Amino acid sequence: MRTNLQKWGRTWGPLIAIALVAVALLVIAPAVLSPFRLNNLGKYVCWAIAGVGIGLAWGRGGMLVMGQGVFFGLGGYAMAMHLKLEAAMATGGPDAVPDFMVLYGDGTMPGWWEPFRSGPFTLFAIVVVPAVVAAILGFAIFKRRVKGAYFAILTQALAVAFATLLIATIQQTGGFNGLNQFTLFFGYNLYDPVNKKMIYSIAAGVLVVCLLIVWQLYRSRFGELLVATRDAEERVRFLGHDPANIKLAAFVVAAVMASIGGALFTPITGIISPSDVDATASIFLIAGVALGGRALLLGPALGAIAVGFGQTTLSESFPDQWTYFLGLLFIIVILCFPAGLGNAWSQVTARFRKSEVAS
Repeated sequence: MRTNLQKWGRTWGPLIAIALVAVALLVIAPAVLSPFRLNNLGKYVCWAIAGVGIGLAWGRGGMLVMGQGVFFGLGGYAMAMHLKLEAAMATGGPDAVPDFMVLYGDGTMPGWWEPFRSGPFTLFAIVVVPAVVAAILGFAIFKRRVKGAYFAILTQALAVAFATLLIATIQQTGGFNGLNQFTLFFGYNLYDPVNKKMIYSIAAGVLVVCLLIVWQLYRSRFGELLVATRDAEERVRFLGHDPANIKLAAFVVAAVMASIGGALFTPITGIISPSDVDATASIFLIAGVALGGRALLLGPALGAIAVGFGQTTLSESFPDQWTYFLGLLFIIVILCFPAGLGNAWSQVTARFRKSEVAS
């Protein structure tokens, strides 16, 4: 009887947990939160979408992806370019260019901006561009068997280089100020509270879909091979599988999820800038995943939301010291619960059993 109950829990427990998250985000939160707080929650949800992908790559695949800000930025800037062009065309006609190109340059728009006047092309680019970039990078990295600390440093260096490139190209990307002052979202007025709630609902729905995707991946043959690659890469190779291809697939999925999170982040916050995609932002994403539990299904998402909430709450109460409090909290959690708060109970009981055996 107990065995059957445990089997039922392993099969349906994750789905029930995802359903509870969906109810909390899509039903309860819009009913009880003010528009300002709901918008903040939408921002945390976008980080959570990226966190789910990091959980797949790092928690299950053992790849410490320290540069997910790059893919978050690719999606965010692709969306921002479309929104800037949409706002310009609404006031200046079909050939209008974004205002910052007139302010910082000669009013000439680069040719690679032109396709982003199209909404369908923008949505296509948000998915395909990070997938292609991640596939090329991943192929070059994993085929050369780069892993561990070298992989983490390399990915973080990419985030630094990407942010530096954005800052240096002020006439094309807005430079340090980024892209902002959006007025429309695919024809919907961004100043209308109803439309803001709609965008939040889209983000929350996307997060639920991402959780379902990784749940299915964890249960699949691919999920088993990914964990096996993390724990015993040489044995997987000995059995006839190429670990590089397995890690590459997880890396690409994580990149696409980060890009979608960035794309939804842009209309919710009203801005995307280098500070949202640089090394610090990438570490912030990692911190949320580590806090929640990188190997758990819901841990990365809930950890990212918790870190975002902590950032907002602490910055409101302690405007100048909140980063120290957040850093101290993160250090304490990592020292006491290295597998994340989501695994806190199992870690405590394991230590209790160990102390009993020792005594």
